[in-house]
Amino acid sequence: MSFFNELFGNVLNIGSDPKIIIMWIIGGVLIYLAIKKEMEPTLLLPMGLGAILVNLPNSGAIETLEVLFNAGIANELFPLLLFIGIGAMIDFGPLLTNPKLMLFGAAAQFGIFMTMSLAALFGFDLHDAASIGIIGAADGPTAIFVANTLNSKYLGAIMVAAYSYMALVPIVQPPVIKALTTKEERLIRMPYEQKNITKTTRILFPIITTVVVGLIAPTSVALVGFLMFGNLLRECGVLNSLSETAQNVLANLITIFLGITIAFKMQAADFLKLDTILILCLGLFAFIFDTAGGVLFAKLLNLFSKTKINPMIGAAGISAFPMSARVVHKMGLKEDPQNFLLMHSIGVNVSGQIASVIAGGLILNFFM
Repeated sequence: MSFFNELFGNVLNIGSDPKIIIMWIIGGVLIYLAIKKEMEPTLLLPMGLGAILVNLPNSGAIETLEVLFNAGIANELFPLLLFIGIGAMIDFGPLLTNPKLMLFGAAAQFGIFMTMSLAALFGFDLHDAASIGIIGAADGPTAIFVANTLNSKYLGAIMVAAYSYMALVPIVQPPVIKALTTKEERLIRMPYEQKNITKTTRILFPIITTVVVGLIAPTSVALVGFLMFGNLLRECGVLNSLSETAQNVLANLITIFLGITIAFKMQAADFLKLDTILILCLGLFAFIFDTAGGVLFAKLLNLFSKTKINPMIGAAGISAFPMSARVVHKMGLKEDPQNFLLMHSIGVNVSGQIASVIAGGLILNFFM
């Protein structure tokens, strides 16, 4: 009898609180995007199921996810371990071949500071506004690290916005790129000159980058250090098995745990608030302005350069690696099947990865 009483009570709880059903729908949409649209399935699938789990009446999953949250996110363990995997995936060769591509990575962080200012105007305190602005880094681990370090009370909404928009890059970026470029600009070809980057250069780059960034923004040393450690595993040539483990097993495992743990902050009572909706809108604003900043910077350079740059590659300066580079490459092929922009866009994309970490570190240095 008690079983049926509990079941009846749970059904009544669902009927009396429509927020629960809304969160189920949100979870279902994330699962749909992961499976049907294949948008970051290793992340969106666990996030979607987790959103349903924590919004079941009297859910026993909440305590378990709280343990995972405290063990993996509250102390920044998951984001830092994920950075090792990301670093091991990155080939800095295209950037080292053409170092000026780093400028596009810096320009594409424009949306971070625009969004931070806008969030402050909407009434968020400075720490929360800075945490919201870092959504524009298009880098989930950096967003979690900064928001957690600044003790933002909107960590759940920030995490969901950061990772959701990363998955939606193929939808968000193309309209912005097309709106800011002409047909002629999108047809600009950029031949890629393959240069032989020595092994010594590849090994020194992550070490020097860590030291330089650490001097500029000491608070970012953990982020950039773990990223570059992963890259050093890749480039040193003597730890291939560890590099492959970091790229595949470690990165996938941490992504799965990260995705389902984020759901702890997606409980209806805390998540479905006006502030959350506003943060999601500001996150979209940040992505749009990041994309616009990179494209417009490329167009500005074209005013003074004899060798024209296809401004679409500027959009790859956001840190969503490698999705943004692929978006630009596919758009280039659509305009001209012989226009291969992949290596240029990859170079810009990896520079955006570094620039986003530096931006996060600068924000932490300023507000801590």
